[in-house]
Parts: sequence; C-alpha cells; structure tokens
Amino acid sequence: MFHVGRYRPLRLITQTSLSSMCLKLMLSRPVAFAQVWKSCFSRYSLVGNKNIILMGPPGAGKTLTGRIIGQKLGCPVIDIDDDVLETTWNMSVSEKLQDVGNEQFLEEEGKVLLKFSASGSVISLTGSNPMHTAGMQHVKKNGIVVYLDVPTTVIMSRLNSMKVDRIVGQSPGVSLKDILEFRKQFYRRWYDIRVLCGGDIAAEAVAEKVLDAVKRYQNSELETFISTRSGRSMEKDSQKYFSDVVTEGLAPDGGLFVPERGLPKFTAGEWQSLIEATYTERAQVILERCIHPADIPASKLAEIIATAYGENFTCSKIAPVRHLTGNQFLLELFHGPTASFKDFALQMVPHIFAYCIPRSCNYLVLVATSGDTGSAVLDGFSRLHDTDKQRIAVMSFFPEDGVSPIQKSQMIGCQKENAWAVGVKSDFDFCQTAIKQIFTNSDYTGFLTVEYGTALSAANSINWARLLPQTVYHASAYLDLVHQGIIPFGSPVDVCIPTGNFGNILSALYAKMMGIPIRKCICASNENNILTDFIRTGVYDLRGRKLIPTFSPAVDILKSSNLERYLHLIANGDGQLVTQLYHQLERQDHFQLRKDLLENLVAGWCSEEDCLAAIHSVYSTTGYILDTHTAVAKVVADRLQDRTCPIIISSTAHYSKFAPAILRALRIAEINQNPLSQLHLLSSYSPLPPVHWGLLETLKKKGNEDHQVCAADMSLLMSHIETLIQNHFL
Repeated sequence: MFHVGRYRPLRLITQTSLSSMCLKLMLSRPVAFAQVWKSCFSRYSLVGNKNIILMGPPGAGKTLTGRIIGQKLGCPVIDIDDDVLETTWNMSVSEKLQDVGNEQFLEEEGKVLLKFSASGSVISLTGSNPMHTAGMQHVKKNGIVVYLDVPTTVIMSRLNSMKVDRIVGQSPGVSLKDILEFRKQFYRRWYDIRVLCGGDIAAEAVAEKVLDAVKRYQNSELETFISTRSGRSMEKDSQKYFSDVVTEGLAPDGGLFVPERGLPKFTAGEWQSLIEATYTERAQVILERCIHPADIPASKLAEIIATAYGENFTCSKIAPVRHLTGNQFLLELFHGPTASFKDFALQMVPHIFAYCIPRSCNYLVLVATSGDTGSAVLDGFSRLHDTDKQRIAVMSFFPEDGVSPIQKSQMIGCQKENAWAVGVKSDFDFCQTAIKQIFTNSDYTGFLTVEYGTALSAANSINWARLLPQTVYHASAYLDLVHQGIIPFGSPVDVCIPTGNFGNILSALYAKMMGIPIRKCICASNENNILTDFIRTGVYDLRGRKLIPTFSPAVDILKSSNLERYLHLIANGDGQLVTQLYHQLERQDHFQLRKDLLENLVAGWCSEEDCLAAIHSVYSTTGYILDTHTAVAKVVADRLQDRTCPIIISSTAHYSKFAPAILRALRIAEINQNPLSQLHLLSSYSPLPPVHWGLLETLKKKGNEDHQVCAADMSLLMSHIETLIQNHFL
C-alpha cells in the first residue's frame, strides 16, 4: 500500500518545525508564544486525523491552494498528480495518458488511488480522480472533500493560457467546454463543502475560504436558531438547529424561528460566479450556505432540489425574468405545478421535512391558506415517496367563501390519500390564528402524541424552510438581469411585491442582506392595506378593520405572520420588544413602532378598479395578461418607482387562477360560471403566457366537489384533526 506520512519537509512548515519555532518563541517571548500557540492549535485542530481533500477541474488552483493551506496548518501536503501518480508510474501524467488512452487512464489512475493512504494531510486531487467511483469512495473515507467551484469561463481562460494538453477526454472534435461541463456531475457527487472561486480571487484568499468552510463544517453547533420573542441563545441542551425548526414550525413561546447569527453574506465575486449558472445551480449554492451539512448534506440537498425543480416546472428557466415595458421587468413565479410562487418552497419543503423528522413518530402538517398555499402544499406533500406518505400527512384550512372558484377547485382536486382540504366558514386570519393556538396548546398536542403517536408541524411561511427557497428566486432574478446585459453587477434594482403575509417581501430583504444590490423593497397592498399604513406611519392598527374580499385574495390578510420576523430584524434581535408589541396587538388590536425603523421599505396600495384597469391596459399594449396580484404590484410600481433603475415586479400567480376577474378586466361580457369553461374561453384569445396546463389538468379531474367544511369553532377544528389522524395513521 502506498502510504504518505510527512511530506515536503523543505517546502512546508511541518509539525516538527512548528514545534521548534514555538519552543524558541516560548523561551524568548512567553506572552506572544501563548497567542501563536493558541492560533496554531485552533488551525491544526481543523484537521486532526482527517484529510482536507481539494477537488475541482484542471486549472482550479488545487495544488497552490493546497500548499498554502498546508503551510497555515503545519501539516503534510500531497499532490496526487506530482507526488503519487508520477512517482508510481515513473513517467509524467501526460505521457501516461498518451500511452494508454482516456478510458484506461481513468482505470489506472483509480487503481493508484485505491492503494493510497494518508491522514492529517492536505490532498490535491487530479481533475479526473472524481470520475473513478471506487477510488473516490476510498479516499473520501478519511477526509473532507472541498470542491473548488470555479466558473467554466475562468477555467477555460486559464487552461488556454497554460496550453494544457493532458486533460482526460481531450481529443479532436470535443470542446474543452463540453469536457468541463461533463465533469461537473462527478464533482457534485463527492463534495462535502463547496468554495466559490471567482476569476480574480488570489490563491491565498481561496485558502482562507477553504479553512473557514472546513471550520463551519466541523462546528454545526454554531448555526442555531432563536425565537423572535426570546432574542437570546437557548440553553445548550435545548438549542434548536435547522432540522429542529423545520420539524417544529413554531417556537414554543409562540414566536417564529430565525437564525441566531443571521444569514450568510456572499461577496460580489461569489455572486458574479453564479451569473452563468442555471437556476438549480444557484439554488444549490445559496441553500448550502443557509443549511448546515449536518442537517442536510450537500448531496441530499442536490437530490431534493433536482426533484423539486425538475419536470414539475413547465419552464426550463424555472423563474424567468421577462421585460414588460420601459424599465419594468416581471419575475414569473407561476411555472410550477399549481401556478403560484408558493410552489418554489412547497415542492422542496416536503422532501426537506421528510429527511429531517425522526422516523419514530408520525407527523400531521397543518397549513392555513388564503388561496395559493393550499393547493401548493397539498400537491407538494402528495409527491412524497409512498413510505413517507404513510408517516406524513397534511391538512389545509382555507376560508370556504374567501378564495376564487378556481382556487377552491384546484385545492380540492389536489387532495390525495395523505393530503386533505378543509373549508372553514370564516376568513384567512381566523384560520391562521387557529393554527397558532393549536400549536401553543400543549395539552392538545401532548394528547395527540401520547394517544396517537402523532406530532403536529406547520407548512405556512411561519416555517423557516418556506422562506429560504423564496430568497433564491429574488437573487436569481437580479443575476438574470446581469446575464442579459440589462445592468452590470453592482448596479441597484428595486423590487415590487404584492404582499399579504409578508413572507415574499421578507425573502427579498434577506436576499439584499446576503449581498444582492436591491435598493428599495416596495410593498404592494390591495384594499386590505394595513401593511401600507403601517410602513407609512409606524402604526399597526386592526381596530375597526374588517377584511375586504378582493380580486387578489392571496393578499386579503390583516394579520401578517412574517412581519414578526421583520420586526425582530429591525429591532436588532430585541425579543422583549417583539413580545411586547404582539401582546399589545393581541390585547388591544394595535401597536406603534418608530417610523424611522421602517425606512428600508416603501409601500402603496391599489383599488379594485385600478387593478382591473391595469390588466386591461397591459394586455391592450403588449398582449400579456397579468394576474390580479401582479396587477396590484404593477399599479403600485407605476406610482412609486423613480425610474432611475430597473424594477422587478414579482408575478406571484398565473392569471388562470382568477379567470372571472381577468375576463371582466378584458371586458368579455359572457362569462360561464364553470371554471373549466372559463379557462377554455381565455385560451381562445391566444394569450401570453398560455393558460396554465397543470391547472387545466387538475380541473378536468372528476370528484372535485368533495371536501370537508367546518364552522369557525376551535373545538370543531381540533375534532377534525383528531378524526383525520385516526383515519390515516391508525
């Protein structure tokens, strides 16, 4: 067996030389010695007996980066190309490749890797090592694999300047770009940690990023969550991690979970390295930094993302950005299976949930919906594997008379053996408040656990896992504008978002905090304009307000759940203040905040008449049909944008879901009451975009009229929950 112990003693600070240096320093300057030894010990403890294994395409800088890391850690450095392969073969790698050809070379290279052994070292793999499965399985057993992810255009430029001629697969008629793109699938299979490396980043900086990433990988206890109403770390034995907050949904004190140390920051270079990336690649990179691998390893996260955004979405770009008019752009968020932005989270969350929950318990997921969430959550959880469906069920409560006819038909049509829709004879605010009260009723939740072995969880945007995927599409939209040449990276954009429960606009604010140059976040309300009033005055006032049914039902909300997370953010984590505000809201139906705390938000609202007029105007001039929520945002954007930078309007739902309002806006007199007939009528106008296929398919299903209806009574809701648990899990 080929074994490597100490290596390159003349080119590195080895452990022996490090100890000698420290001994001299200890004798001459004891205080300085203590500081240096503490630093050295901390660095070296990153490795221990494990290897740091650098992986990436040829030209990624693995060799130089490895040497720098070795010097910093004072540990052996091994370059597989120079120190293992050429030593074993007694010839250069390029000579071996020329001698045996591509396929045989991979096999010979893999055999050498299988005989290789090292510990406590920094290892730089070849660009082709990851293409040999058995070899990588062997070397990964005692190491942390770090993927140096360098943009393909940068790699091609480096290799062309180096005149490299020894890349496996290189031959006449095969482009270098094709080779590099083909290899990415192998790199993604093996890594534990990804380090983004832009074009101009120095090797020293890459080495520091690797060490920081390894430190994060080995210290999952640093990424804890707190309640918006506590604002301080929990005791060590009760600390919450990502998998905990996904499972529990709501904090025990009634607050919402947020990351204690905030969200990760990306450098400008890291964002720029994603300009050429696909949507799923961007999602993978962003979510890896938000979810610790101890909760979900990179390989499992990649599997979840591929499942969520694969064939379920009708557009290959997933969340395309379309020019509307002037400096206005639409972020189309309706290409998922249920035709709204909720699909971005709810095609992912069920799989995240199934991975994170313990196998010893059944789970019933509760959700309140003002329309779009219901069908999205039912569809998402119904796509779980059969074994997961047996232990995970979902129940969606919606206002029986507070959603559009098509939304109701869609929800009922999305019911499956583990997914049920329940109409409630009240409004959305009652449904949402009822779920929160159920979660904080420890006697009731304890009874369900003891009696039926079933725990409750939430899939509303009160669940932290709902917000993260939404942050991705706001970042991706900006990168798309850069990729299209609309703006250079670093130039600002504004975003305008139809807002009800505050989750979507909050995720845009999170994208801004992570480094996306968003200048203004514009909150667009309909006639239920409590958020607009709050942002303009600092007063959140429910007194005397009644919910007004509108053409944009998804934002017919007076109590915005995710506003609590925003208040916690702008209050610098003051959980006591947040608690006081919400206690006052519960008791007196209002609270007041200093207006200057809300300066990073702008707000406006839109009447019903203006909403319909905007739909008609845009269709008349462009042939494009806005849905009612997007029309609300369009009206507000027209009023509030200053036209000094592009504005991205979130198109949160497909117009097909609101056919009666759309037909009225287009001034079509004869409107059939049958939802399917309405969609066929819209389709006859050859609109842009076309009528949503998934919605058509759902409405064609028979039996759409069957669903349960419940009075607005807490005891009756809890009885419904108990009955469905008995029917499904027992």
